[in-house]
Amino acid sequence: METKATSRLQRWLWTLIAWGLAALWAVPVLWAFAASLRPADEPIKRGDVWFGSTLTVENYSRAWSLAPFGQYYLNTFAMVGMILGVQIITITLAAFAFAHYRFKGRKLLLYLILLQLMIPTTALLVPNFATIRSMGLYDTIFAIAIPYFGSAFGTFLMRQAFLEVPRDLVDAGIMDGCSWWQLLRYVYLPPSMPTLTAFALSSVSWHWNEFLWPLIVTKSDAARPLTAGLVRFTQLGEIGAQWSLLSAATLLVAGPLFLLFLIFQRRFIESFVHSGLK
Repeated sequence: METKATSRLQRWLWTLIAWGLAALWAVPVLWAFAASLRPADEPIKRGDVWFGSTLTVENYSRAWSLAPFGQYYLNTFAMVGMILGVQIITITLAAFAFAHYRFKGRKLLLYLILLQLMIPTTALLVPNFATIRSMGLYDTIFAIAIPYFGSAFGTFLMRQAFLEVPRDLVDAGIMDGCSWWQLLRYVYLPPSMPTLTAFALSSVSWHWNEFLWPLIVTKSDAARPLTAGLVRFTQLGEIGAQWSLLSAATLLVAGPLFLLFLIFQRRFIESFVHSGLK
């Protein structure tokens, strides 16, 4: 009886901690939502950081009119789709090579690829920018996407998933005369789809929120994604950003990704659980 009571108490305790962490995480989002509903002409003063004297959605309509959000959305969808499409091909082929074949220098090559995870992205900004300029790709969506076509994290993740595929299934496929691409398509990929889905969700979320690199390699609205487009809202006020307007614009950027998570949250969580990604 005491064991059941202790176990129940522990569950309640962990649930309380989880709710507390969720509330702590939600505070900035709730503040941004409250600030976006404040009248634009009401400054945020000490002790008055939430709702203003009235509630208004004027900031959202004004933000939409001040920036070409339609173009930003198209650029973001194109960038994210391009990166994800190429990454799925590169990481699955690379992971298949490392998991299926045995060749000289395989471990060394894998270590060199994983070494990229230890290099800060900011350290690569200058050489990547110089490469983009020399290729004549500056101020294009392709310039934003091309450095992310390969993923060391995705390669490692898919390799680990492929290594979990029973060798008996692989041997059976070889005995049936499967080519390498048939082995990949019909033997390795089906049981590894949760891992691939988890990586795809992580990739979309990461590159949707990418800010510094798109800001560096673009200069016009024709190529800038949503996050880089937010810069114009920090330069509207004479003494700094207009926080009500900036909050509304920020929620317009984050809203689709948040809505996508709410719709596919069960698939999102299941993919990470089945993939073993923590």
